Amino acid sequence: MGTTDETGGLPAEAAPGTTLEELLSVVGAGVWEPCAMPRGAGAAVTGVAVLDALEPAAGPGELLLAIGVDPESAVAVDVVRRAAAAGAPAVVFGPGRTGRPSPALREAAEEAGTAVLLRTAWCTWAHLVSVLRAGLASAGVPPDPATAAVAPGDLNGLADAVAALVGGAVTIEDTRSRVLAHSSVHEDVDEVRRLTILGRRVPEWRVAAMREDGFLQALWNARDVLHRPARGEAPERLVAPVRAGDELLGSIWVAAAGRPLAPNAARTLGAVARAAAPHLVRHRTRAGHDHLVEDAARSLLEGRGAAGTSAERAGLPADGPCAVLAVHAGPGRDGDGSARLHGLLTLHCAAHGHRAVAVPMGGAVLVVLGALEEDGERAAARTARLGNALARQVSAAFGVTARIGLGEVVEGPARLPESRRSAEEALRALLESPGTRTVAGVGEVAEAVALARIADALTGLPLPPRTPVARLAALDAENGGISAVRTLRAYLDHFGDVPAASRALGVHPNTLRYRVRRLVQASGIDLEDPDARLLAQIELRLLGRGGT
Repeated sequence: MGTTDETGGLPAEAAPGTTLEELLSVVGAGVWEPCAMPRGAGAAVTGVAVLDALEPAAGPGELLLAIGVDPESAVAVDVVRRAAAAGAPAVVFGPGRTGRPSPALREAAEEAGTAVLLRTAWCTWAHLVSVLRAGLASAGVPPDPATAAVAPGDLNGLADAVAALVGGAVTIEDTRSRVLAHSSVHEDVDEVRRLTILGRRVPEWRVAAMREDGFLQALWNARDVLHRPARGEAPERLVAPVRAGDELLGSIWVAAAGRPLAPNAARTLGAVARAAAPHLVRHRTRAGHDHLVEDAARSLLEGRGAAGTSAERAGLPADGPCAVLAVHAGPGRDGDGSARLHGLLTLHCAAHGHRAVAVPMGGAVLVVLGALEEDGERAAARTARLGNALARQVSAAFGVTARIGLGEVVEGPARLPESRRSAEEALRALLESPGTRTVAGVGEVAEAVALARIADALTGLPLPPRTPVARLAALDAENGGISAVRTLRAYLDHFGDVPAASRALGVHPNTLRYRVRRLVQASGIDLEDPDARLLAQIELRLLGRGGT
C-alpha cells in the first residue's frame, strides 16, 4: 500500500481531527456504500492510500483504496486484515460483480475492526479520488454561523442566504464558469447576470474578456475576496474563490442589485466562501448520484440487468404500473440546452405528483414514470394529462412546438422497453405526419405507426431494378431538372385530382396533365391499375425515408 495514486497525484491530507464520520458526511453517500462499520465511524482519518503491492506500507489513519481487488475474492479478505494491522480506519473496494461484499469479507471486517465501503458503479476511481481530496481538506472546517442552517449541498439555499447577508444578487459557479446555483432575488440586475442565469453559464464573450484582462487568473490564484468596480451599466461585483485546501472548487459572485452592497459585504462573503467547500463537495457528489439514477433508468429502458435493482437505484417502485413519455423539443440542443430541458421535465413531473426520471436518448428525452394508478384507464388518462401539460410548458419555455409520444402503461419496470417502443413510435408519427397534433399515443396515430412499421420492414428489401418508380428516379438523376417522382407523388397523394395536385406543386393544371402523360410514357406505369398505384405509393414512401 502506498500513498501515490495514478488518477490524481498525492491525495490531500485531512483537516486536523477529521473522523470517518465527518468525511462520510461531507462526501455523502453517492460515491460509496458503507458495508461494514464494526467500530462505528469515529476513527480518525489522516489521509488516503492506494493499494500498491510494491509499496506495502501505509500510515495509521489512512483510508485505503483497494483498486483492482474483487470484494468477493479471498484477496479482499487478506487486504482488510493487513489494512487493519497497519491502522487503516477503512478499506474501499470497487462494486465487484454483484455490488455486494462476500460474507467472508464482512466477517473479516468485524474481526479486524476496520470499516469496509464499496465504490458505487457510476463513480470512477478518478472521481472518487477527486472527491476525497476535496472532502478531506474541507472536513472539519467549522461552518459559518450565518449559513449554518443551510442543508449540506443545498447551493440554491446557500446562494439565497448569501444574498440576504450582503444585499446583492448571487451566483455560485464551478471552475468552468457554469452556474451551479443562483439566488432568487427579483430586483433588476445587469444583462450579464441575466444571460448567465438563462444560459446556465457565463457567456463565452464575457469569459474571454475576463481571461484577456487577467481577472480569471487573479481569481484562481486568490485566497480572499476580489472586487470589480461598477463600469457603465455593469454594477459592482464581489467574487470569492471556494477552496478545499489547495484545490479550487468554484467561486461565489455577488452583484449589486439596484442598491449598494452591505458595508461589510466583502468580509461576510470571505467568511462564507471559506466555509462553503463542504457544500460544493456534497453538490459534486450529488451530481454524480444523478448520473447513477440516469444510468439505472437507461438500463430499464434498454432491458439490461435486473429490473428490480435498476428501479431501486433509479428511485422508482420495483413493481406496479409505469410508462414512458418520449419528448421532442426541436433540433438537437447543446449541453446547456439539453440540461435545461432535462431539468424542466424533471421539475414539472414532480410538480404534477409523478415519480419520474428523465433520460436523453436518440434525439429525444425519455421520461420514465412510476407509481401510476393500478386502474389502467386512469393511469393512461393521467399520463395523457401530464403529456399535454409538459407539451405546453416545454413549448413556452423553448419557443418551439414540442411533441410528445405517450407510451403504453405497462405492469412493472421489466416491461418498460415495451412502453418505450410505443412512445417512440407515437413520437415518430407525430414528427413525420402533417397536422397540429402535438401529443398522442400509438392508438391515436395508428395509421401513421402502421405505415412506419411497414416501411421499416421493407427498407432494404431488394426490388426489381426496373419498376416504374425506379425508372422515374433514374430519369430525375439524369435530368437534374423537373422531378417526375415529385409529380407522381403529388398526383397519387391527391387521388388523381389534377386541380388539387397542381396547387400542391404550384403549377398550372395543364402543365401537370402534360407532366403526368410524360411520366407514364417514361415509366410504363398503369395509373388505372390499383396494384400499380399501391406499389408506386410504397416505393415513393421508401424513397422519402431514404430507402431503395
